[in-house]
Amino acid sequence: MSDPESALLESWQRNAQAWIEAVRGGAIDSRVQVTDQAILLAIMGRQPTRALDLGCGEGWLLRALADRGIAAHGVDGDPTLVEAARAAGSSPVYLATYEQLAEAAVDVGSDYDLICANFALLHQDIIPLLTAMNALLVPGGTLLIQTLHPWAVAGGDYQDGWREETFNAFQGQWQPMPWYMRTLSSWINALDMAGFRLAGLQEPQHPQSALPQSLLLVAEQHR
Repeated sequence: MSDPESALLESWQRNAQAWIEAVRGGAIDSRVQVTDQAILLAIMGRQPTRALDLGCGEGWLLRALADRGIAAHGVDGDPTLVEAARAAGSSPVYLATYEQLAEAAVDVGSDYDLICANFALLHQDIIPLLTAMNALLVPGGTLLIQTLHPWAVAGGDYQDGWREETFNAFQGQWQPMPWYMRTLSSWINALDMAGFRLAGLQEPQHPQSALPQSLLLVAEQHR
């Protein structure tokens, strides 16, 4: 891949409608059985009153948080996903690319108690974005990241680098998506460089699987 970052963005644009149908139709077993509940429990355990969902997609998490009394704002870089979230009642939902967020070029609010990124950090250079998110948190705010567990997806090649998701296990028409795998130490280093410290780590697991379904990182601002 000569330009995986551009290919990643394009894949989201091509796959947006299929993604909406997969999420709303409960077609992704790991989400239904494990990871949706994991991110919800992690957020509720922090008892935020105001949260930002970074890479909110079609807005399922925004709606779940609103049902629990949390003022949840969302932001995503794909217009189709943003419109779907808004149409389903999620509000406010901002349209902004990660590059725009890193440069503070779009106002997505501030003074959040918590910012979460649920399977949303798939590009290589996440430090500028995480630094920008740090600035949107209240003092003592929390960053939650749920992502693919690197040990479960490394396939014997445990090092940072671009991989490809083919969506072969999904029904419908999908465009292959490049995504950047980072090791556990790489995640921790990125958090540190963006002004966070690792405060907790979870490995949500399906009872019938020998591998964790995700990696859930709880980060707090450096004091």
